[in-house]
Amino acid sequence: MSAEPAVNTNAENPAGTAEKPAVRPAGPIPLPETDSSDAKKKRGSHRVMAAGGRVPNRLVFGSRSSKMEASDSHGGTIRFSPMIAPVVRAVRRYHPDEDIQVLQRAYEVANRCHEGQKRKSGDPYITHPVAVTAILAEMGATGPVLAAGLLHDTVEDTDYTMEQLTEEFGEEVAYLVDGVTKLDKMTYGENASIETIRKLVLSMSKDIRVLLIKLADRLHNARTWRFVPQASAAKKAEETLKIYAPLAHRLGLNTIKWELEDLSFAAMSPEIYAEMVRMVGERTPALEKFLNEARTKITERLKEVGIDATVTGRPKHYYSIHQKMKTKGRSFDEINDILAVRIMVEEEAECYTVLGHVLSLWPSMTGRFKDYIKNPKNNNYQSLHLTVYGPGNLPLEIQIRTYKMHEEAEYGVAAHWRYKAASRGEKVAARGGAPAKDPKEPGTQTSAMMNVGILQSIAEISNSNPESEKFYESLADTLDTDEIVVLTPNGEAIALPNGSTPVDFAYAIHSEVGDRTVGAKVNGRLVPLHTVLPTGATVEIMTTKNEDAGPSEDWLKFVRSSRARTKIRQYFAKERRLEALLAGREMLTKSMRNSELPLQKMMSPEIMTQVAQLLHKNDVASLYRAIGEHEIAPKQVIDTLVEVHRGDEPAPEVEVSDFDETLLKSTRKAIGDNGVVVPGAEGVLTKIARCCTPVPPDDIIGIVTRYNGISVHRRDCPNMRNADEEPRVTTVEWASSPSATYRVQIQVEALDRKGLLSDLIRAISESGVNILDARVHTSEDRTVVDRFALELGDRFMLEHVLNVVRNVTGVYKAYRLTGAKPSEA
Repeated sequence: MSAEPAVNTNAENPAGTAEKPAVRPAGPIPLPETDSSDAKKKRGSHRVMAAGGRVPNRLVFGSRSSKMEASDSHGGTIRFSPMIAPVVRAVRRYHPDEDIQVLQRAYEVANRCHEGQKRKSGDPYITHPVAVTAILAEMGATGPVLAAGLLHDTVEDTDYTMEQLTEEFGEEVAYLVDGVTKLDKMTYGENASIETIRKLVLSMSKDIRVLLIKLADRLHNARTWRFVPQASAAKKAEETLKIYAPLAHRLGLNTIKWELEDLSFAAMSPEIYAEMVRMVGERTPALEKFLNEARTKITERLKEVGIDATVTGRPKHYYSIHQKMKTKGRSFDEINDILAVRIMVEEEAECYTVLGHVLSLWPSMTGRFKDYIKNPKNNNYQSLHLTVYGPGNLPLEIQIRTYKMHEEAEYGVAAHWRYKAASRGEKVAARGGAPAKDPKEPGTQTSAMMNVGILQSIAEISNSNPESEKFYESLADTLDTDEIVVLTPNGEAIALPNGSTPVDFAYAIHSEVGDRTVGAKVNGRLVPLHTVLPTGATVEIMTTKNEDAGPSEDWLKFVRSSRARTKIRQYFAKERRLEALLAGREMLTKSMRNSELPLQKMMSPEIMTQVAQLLHKNDVASLYRAIGEHEIAPKQVIDTLVEVHRGDEPAPEVEVSDFDETLLKSTRKAIGDNGVVVPGAEGVLTKIARCCTPVPPDDIIGIVTRYNGISVHRRDCPNMRNADEEPRVTTVEWASSPSATYRVQIQVEALDRKGLLSDLIRAISESGVNILDARVHTSEDRTVVDRFALELGDRFMLEHVLNVVRNVTGVYKAYRLTGAKPSEA
C-alpha cells in the first residue's frame, strides 16, 4: 500500500470515502420522515428501489491507494484504507475499543488474494467482501466476524489456504471462514424439500455467526443481480425467497428479510414487480397526505401528555403487498392497509400508555389487536400491533415498541452485539484477531459458547417476561437437530440421521454404491465403516468392481438410516431368492436325468410355464424358487411334467416305467449322449470338442483320438483348418435323438448395471436351459463381457435363448462362441 497523506475521518464527508452502507430494506414509497423529538435520532428509515433502477446500498468506493486515520483506545493513530471506511465508522459506533488494525490486515490480505478478479458488474472483486463486512458491521458485529467477512471468499476462490488463514488470523476467524466455505459448496437435489434445505443450512451453521455472514453475503449478491443474466438471477432469487429470507426471519433479522424478499421478487417477476412499483407510485401522493396527517395527530397528542417518542411511517414492501393480494384474493385497489405508523418509546410501560392515547384518537378495528410484548413471536419479536380507522375512516396499522425492541426486530440475533458488546469487555488478540483464550472472559468464548451466548442474550431482553425464553428454546431445538449434514467430494449436501456412518452415506448416494462399499474416507482420512460421521464432514466412499461384491449383514448392527437398513435387507433377500432359484433348477434337472427323461423336450419354456400354473406359481422362476426352498418336491414337478407332456403327444402315450430299457441303452451306445453317430461303427465313443462346441445342424467332422474316441468339431473350427490333410479325420453325423443334449458357449456384452448378472441368469433359466458355467469380466469403461456354458437340445433352443438375452436391459450384443468369427445365432 502506498503511503499517501493521511485523511482525517472526523471530517463530515472526506474525499474518497464510501457512502454510509445501510441494511434497511428497499420499499415502495419514498415518504419523508417526521420525528417528534429533536433529541432522538431518526430510526426506521426506508429506501425505494425502482425496477431496473440503481442498485440500492451499492457502495461507491474511492481510491484504494490513500489511507485514512483513526484513534485507537490508547490515543494512538491507526491508518486504514478508505475502502473499509464504512466498516470502521460502524465499528467505532458500536465498539469503540475494537482493534481496527486486524480489519486493515484482513482487508490487505483479501485485496491481495482477489487482485485482478472482477465482479459481474465490472467492479473489483474486493468490493464484495468489503460490502459484506459493512453489512455485518451495521449489525454490530465484532472483530472476528468482520475479519471473516473480509476473508470469506479467499480460501474458496483463491490460492490462499486455510492453514495460512489460521496462522495469520487465528483459529476463530479460520473456523468462521471454513463454515461459510462449506455452506457455499453445498448443493441441493431437485427433489429436496425447502424445509429439508433449511435444516441443512442450519445444521451446517452450528455457530450462528456463520449463518449471519452467509446472509450478509447473499444480501450483497442480491443487490447486484441486475448484472447477471435474468435466468440465473431468477434461480438464485427463488432459492433466496424460499430459504434465506425465511431463515433471516427465523433469526429475527427482519431488515434483511424484507430486502431479500423485495430483491428476489424483482428478479423472479420483473414485469409484476415493475407494475407494482407503478401502481404504488400512482397512489403515493394520497398515501403521503394520509400518513402525514396520522403522524401529526399522534405526535401532537403525545407531546401534550409529555411522552417523548419517535413516530415514523412504514409503508409495506412490494413483496408483502403482492403476497397479501395473492393470499386474500384481492386486487391492488382492494388492499387498504399498506401503510403502518411505528411509535418508539424508551420503556415498556410507555407502550401501553401510548396505546391508550392512540385509541382515544381513532376507533380500533375488531380482532386486529395483538400483544407481542407479553406474547413474543417465536423469533422473539416484540411489539403492540393494532389497526384503527384513521383519518378519513381508512384502515391504518399502528406498531408500538421500545427502541430496544426495535433494534431486536431489525437485527434479531445480531442485536446483542449492539447493546451487549461494551458490557462484555471483549478482548482481541493483538496478533491474530481471535479472542484471547482465557475462559473466564465472556468475550473469549469458543464458537460453540458464543452461539449459546447469543441465544441467552436474546432470552434476557425482557427479564420480567417468562415468555421471552420461547425463542431461545425454539431456535436451540432447531440447531440441535436430529439430523446431520455431510458433503460429497463435489460439495453436494446429504442429510442423514444423527449417528450415521459411512455406510448410511453410501446408501444415501445410491443402493449400488452401498452394496459395493469396501472403505471410506472422512475429511481425507481412512476410517472404519462403523465410524459415526460429524456434521459438515466431507465423505468419500471407496467401492469395488468385483461383480460378487455385496454388503455385510454385520452392517445392520450399526447403520442408522432406514434406507440403508432396508437396502441391506433387500439385498440379502434377493440373494436368497436367487440362490433358491438356481438350487431349484439344479434339483429338478438332476431328478429328470436320474429318471432318464428327455430333458430338453419336456422342459421347454411353454411346458414349464404350464407346469408352474398348474402348481399355482406365477412363473417358472417362482416354481424353481419353491423347489429350492423345499416347498415343492422335484418328483411332484416331474409327475406334472409327464402329464402335460403326455397331453401334447399325438401318438399313443406310454408310461415312463414301460420304456424298453434295452432299446434305450442300445440307442445310446450307437449315438451317445451327445447325439452324434459314426456311420457303420456302432458303439464308438464320441465327444463334442470344447473349442467349437458344435450343435445340430452344424456341419461337423470327427477326428480319431488315441484314448477318447472321436472328437467332434465344426467343419469351420480353427483347429480343423488342415482337416483334408489329416489321416485321422472321419465322417460323423447328427442323430435324431430326443434325449441328446449339447454343450454350447455364448458371449453377452452389455453396459454394467446393478442386477445385470442375476437378470441374465434368470432369463436363461426361465428359457428351460441349464447353465453349466458362467464367467464375468467388467472392464474399466463399465462394460461387461459374460460367457455362459449352456446345455441345450438343439440349435433352435439356442436361437431362443439368444433372443431372450438380447432383450435384457443393458445388453447390446449376444452371440454364440464357435472358435470362428462371432455368430449372432
